Amino acid sequence: MSIFMAELLGTALMILLGNGVVATCCLKNTKHDKNGNWMIITTAWAFAVFVGVIVAGPISGAHLNPVVTITFALTNAVAWKLVPQYLMGEFIGAMVGAFLVWIVYKDHFKITEDESAKRACFCTEPAIRNYVSNFISEFTATFVLIFTILHITGANIHLTIDPNANIGLGSIGALPVAILVWVLGLSLGSTTGYAMNPARDLGPRIVLFLLPLKVKIDWRYSWIPILAPLCGGVVATFFYMFLSL
Repeated sequence: MSIFMAELLGTALMILLGNGVVATCCLKNTKHDKNGNWMIITTAWAFAVFVGVIVAGPISGAHLNPVVTITFALTNAVAWKLVPQYLMGEFIGAMVGAFLVWIVYKDHFKITEDESAKRACFCTEPAIRNYVSNFISEFTATFVLIFTILHITGANIHLTIDPNANIGLGSIGALPVAILVWVLGLSLGSTTGYAMNPARDLGPRIVLFLLPLKVKIDWRYSWIPILAPLCGGVVATFFYMFLSL
């Protein structure tokens, strides 16, 4: 696979499973018990990230998020000339994943009347609409996401008896990022839905606009999950680089 295809598939799987659990919890007549939605949603989103990282990781490093790609470009971990491939894969992948959610839950979308519930299956919106507070929430969550990712070390166990030997942890190496997304959802996500990812929000929002669901897209809010994560990620990156001097 190319970098583009790896990011596309990884992001598509992440969105399919992440927005899929929102559809499970929010749409009418699914087999879901309606109690404890937030724990279920944050847990499934964490493992959706895990699945995406497993698939894309060996090829592209599994950014799955334009903010992560820009972070690694700023730290010279990724060449700037590769950034367009990453971004295209992430945005198109997010759109593919969102479309698949609609396909899978099509019958449930038809019988669900609540516009907010249907919109939540594609993109984020705040619990309390206050653009300043909403921006701060997304900025803070993304700052923690990026700052922590930059501190995650390789998934290997080094043996003290033989410095040249190590035991790779394989797919388990994706678990730290999943745990990070989980705790961010539980701790900081309930104010805005913790997008932390412009592709995760904008891609599905565009798909929602194109689908025959007759749901308001809420473009007025759409700039928050794009700009706030980018600002939070860039600030976290420069702060990390400053501490590393």
